Amino acid sequence: MEDFHDVRFPLHLAYGTSGGPRRPTDILQMANGSEVRNAKGRHSRRTYNAIAGIKTEIEAIELMNFFEARRGPLCGFRFRDPLDHKSADPVTATDQIIGTGDGHRKTFQLVKTYGDDPHAYIRPITKPVDGTVKVAVDGVQNEISYDPMTGQVTFETAPVPGSLITAGFEFDVPVRFASDALDIALDDFGAMQIQDVPLIEIHQAAAVSTALQDVA
Repeated sequence: MEDFHDVRFPLHLAYGTSGGPRRPTDILQMANGSEVRNAKGRHSRRTYNAIAGIKTEIEAIELMNFFEARRGPLCGFRFRDPLDHKSADPVTATDQIIGTGDGHRKTFQLVKTYGDDPHAYIRPITKPVDGTVKVAVDGVQNEISYDPMTGQVTFETAPVPGSLITAGFEFDVPVRFASDALDIALDDFGAMQIQDVPLIEIHQAAAVSTALQDVA
């Protein structure tokens, strides 16, 4: 069985979801009161709790079916972050810089940049929404092909050396269930009680390792 299913967590079950990026950091307190801080990884990892959207028996059954079809945390799926699912608003072909042409390279990784140099964070985007990807070379929109499962875009002809390659897109976050079990209770009035529906982002190693190289 594939470890990622190309399906999205039902949007109506995700209303009211809480969560966002996590940045695990080791913090060492020195004797003089100063701190030494070290990041545990280059990339943030998003976590969510979708409990707020589950209110009825029908919704609980739908969630249970989705959980079982994914075999719990075994298989990943798409999730739309309610606050962060576009390259910009509105989406245009010049929203994000994804690389520079060298006359040979045809394939580039979609990325989204947060903040400004020299402290900008470049996030690989691996699950663009089909039909939303737009790509431009030096501001002129180009026809390209793209893989909605990796976020890689491919030109038929390699962009010329020094050309600026940009892209706009909507995207999902690849996640999995973060728990082995669903704890669902139905009270006497038909209302649902669910403790947690934790989700955690899945990183794709190939995209993570090449994203910074593409925009360098």
